[in-house]
Amino acid sequence: MPGLTTRFLVITVLFVTCLMVSNITAVKLIDVNGYLLTGAIVIFPVSYIIGDVLTEVYGFAKARLVVWVGFGANLLAVMTFALVGILPAAGFWEGQAAFDTILAATPRILVASFLAYLVGEFANSYILARLKVISAGRMLWLRTIGSTIVGQGLDSIVFVFVAFWGILSTDVLIGTIAVQAIAKISYEVSATPVTYAVISWLKRSEGIDHYDRETRFNPFAVSRLQD
Repeated sequence: MPGLTTRFLVITVLFVTCLMVSNITAVKLIDVNGYLLTGAIVIFPVSYIIGDVLTEVYGFAKARLVVWVGFGANLLAVMTFALVGILPAAGFWEGQAAFDTILAATPRILVASFLAYLVGEFANSYILARLKVISAGRMLWLRTIGSTIVGQGLDSIVFVFVAFWGILSTDVLIGTIAVQAIAKISYEVSATPVTYAVISWLKRSEGIDHYDRETRFNPFAVSRLQD
């Protein structure tokens, strides 16, 4: 397995950037025929596309490392926002309410976001890795779309139920999950040609096409890049 090449590091930075921007823009709720979407819909699905690229080219272990790097970066950002939010503001500064509205998430939303992220990303990577072995590397479109359906579906289910159970009615919860999942999956499908091009270029450039035939899919084994 190759070391951490420049291309791999650039992809990791893009993944973390998409994740952190998504968490900030998610505070804006968009109404779609009475159902809720967050502003993160603009960029969050890109993190799943990058996850597909990482798993397809470098394998599950490298993708797992990037998922945890993203988790750590997001946790650091959240802790920083919380600390800055409670520090006393200058007497002439009038932006505290706006700062809190955009950057100060409630504990329940944070828990929902973190859980959904981990469940969705690891499910996406696992499904793609397993399908690659089963299909002997054929039908890339089936792997990327199939893994996204599972990953984004679980992400939407976990986030909406943890964040809004008891606040929204069951019908609205189910509708919200469906709208979010469909929107994210449609995003992935439309980006399939780009995903193909990037994966093909990376495989040629890196000289690697990893298969997870003997991988132990332990999501917590972050220190073992080949396990």
